Amino acid sequence: MNDKSIQLNRAEFTVAAHKVTQWLTDSGSEVAFAGRSNSGKSTALNAITGRKIAKTSKTPGRTQQIVFFTVNDSARLVDLPGYGFAKVPEHLRMHWGKVIERYFLERESLRGLILMMDIRHPLKPLDQQLLEWCVGAEIMVHVLLTKSDKLSKSKVNTSLARVKKEVEQEFVSVQAFSGKTGFGVEQARKQVCAWLAHGSSES
Repeated sequence: MNDKSIQLNRAEFTVAAHKVTQWLTDSGSEVAFAGRSNSGKSTALNAITGRKIAKTSKTPGRTQQIVFFTVNDSARLVDLPGYGFAKVPEHLRMHWGKVIERYFLERESLRGLILMMDIRHPLKPLDQQLLEWCVGAEIMVHVLLTKSDKLSKSKVNTSLARVKKEVEQEFVSVQAFSGKTGFGVEQARKQVCAWLAHGSSES
């Protein structure tokens, strides 16, 4: 299957899993989406798929489960719980942490992680921890510096260059992105499709 056969606008909500036993069958290809609770993750998911599949909210931390979206018989998108939101109870944060760690460790169909960071506040400690963990586990990461429409072009370029210098390597790539204006959406979409096509069964 090549990336042209991956039609992200066909992505449909399938299940919101609170427990590992609720996860979809571990086959084919998956691309996961992660980020701090105010990073614009839902907006990015909706922009990349070209449809409103993820609920956006003015209250950060809304996604409290691992949400699976089916693209086709062998390709899925996975919305991971937002992290770093102080108002979430400690026991729930610990539960999410264990479940997400298990997802990264055990999910053989995971092809890559789209990691959202607000371009105005990138590389917070939890972002860096997740990046380091993924690199150590040899999980491909594509960083979206979201909300690029909030900065001038020169400041976007400055922030992009700084983040690239700090994190870009064999397993990590970086781009500027705005789900609101569409800036960088096609580039991100191509990366997601390429990952999903890798390892998917022939259609």
